[in-house]
Amino acid sequence: MSGGEVAGLVVAVFWAVLVTLLAVVLLRLARALRQATELVEAVTDRTVPLLDEAAETLRAANDQLLRVDAITADVQDAAANAHALSSTMAATLGGPLVKLSAFSYGVRSAVAKQRAAGRPERYVPHQTERELIERMVKAEVRRATVRRNGLLRLVGLGRKG
Repeated sequence: MSGGEVAGLVVAVFWAVLVTLLAVVLLRLARALRQATELVEAVTDRTVPLLDEAAETLRAANDQLLRVDAITADVQDAAANAHALSSTMAATLGGPLVKLSAFSYGVRSAVAKQRAAGRPERYVPHQTERELIERMVKAEVRRATVRRNGLLRLVGLGRKG
């Protein structure tokens, strides 16, 4: 064998080893690609229904939000109507009620003063001013001299007088 034949034989062995190694690498790469394809198909099979469910949930949530918006608008209108009604009632009845309460207070005060001045059941027209003043003074003197232990007297513990 000559030097050229040995070099050709070394190159042929080298190429054979190289082709074998490349074939092994290509087989492994093909297997990895096949597994990646199966994985992508499995993920796709599981992801598409999840995306459909998420889209349906989102649609339902949007419908509920539209209902809540409608309810909120109705409540806001009702609150505005209640405010307007209360303002109208206050403006309409407020003044007369204040006047009525002032009048009733005046009547109560007048009745209380008349009863405190000798406790007349009704106004006596033939009574003179002097007699009326005399009754009022007597009533004041009587009130000033009455003992102040009324609660104890009611229970039976106070002094009788």
